[in-house]
Amino acid sequence: MADFSDPNPMDSQPESNNFTTDDFERVDKYDAAGAEMDDYLAQDEEVTSTSIPGEQPSAQAWMKNVDPRVLELMYWRDVRKTGVVFGSMMFVLLSLAFFSVLSVVAYLSLAMLTVTLSFRVYKNVMAAVQKTGEGHPFKQYLEMDLDLKQDKVQPVVETILKHINCTAKEVRRLFLIEDLVDSIKFGLLLWVLTYVGSWFNGMTLIILAVVAIFTLPKVYETYKVQIDNYVNMAQSQLNNIIAQVQAKVPFLKKKEKAQ
Repeated sequence: MADFSDPNPMDSQPESNNFTTDDFERVDKYDAAGAEMDDYLAQDEEVTSTSIPGEQPSAQAWMKNVDPRVLELMYWRDVRKTGVVFGSMMFVLLSLAFFSVLSVVAYLSLAMLTVTLSFRVYKNVMAAVQKTGEGHPFKQYLEMDLDLKQDKVQPVVETILKHINCTAKEVRRLFLIEDLVDSIKFGLLLWVLTYVGSWFNGMTLIILAVVAIFTLPKVYETYKVQIDNYVNMAQSQLNNIIAQVQAKVPFLKKKEKAQ
């Protein structure tokens, strides 16, 4: 029987796949495009996990847990709505700065009662004149359910308790000098607050805080690049000063925690 096997298998050549140089270049382009798409998806996933509605991807980490509706007010997404909220808050705070809390509450309540009473009398007169059978003008608000639901209140209470416990532990750690550097920083902060307290009273600080909440986020969003550059420069200078002080005063160095 004739042997049709290759007498020299090592010299046999693999079958040609008919690939040309253009085919290899096309494959390289597809690979490059796929790599770019993977990088884009990875960046998009990272931004999605760290971003918040109405915010830039590089927003402060503490902002990611803020209610989106609050963020819309802070960033003036709806100018009319934010203007009403901001104006109302400033009116109440300025009233409290010049009058007692009891007087402000009494006058605001009296003004609200006057408006609702006048509207109720006006509707009753119009119904009598036009002989219409309109019911109570505030019926939908009177029938509105105002009961607090346990499933909605419980998460809020748990969050408040969590913050209270964390604050209590931190205050205990600072006052009992668990870490010398942190306690010294806390003491410097209290010393600065003594001067702030001599310049402003509590209500003035609250008014300034409200103004800052409604202005600083928008300013930062508009001039983000410039502000970040200046903050990074100031932070690097501060780190250099702290490093120099710790080098000259060894006991101010933080103790490394045991792994």
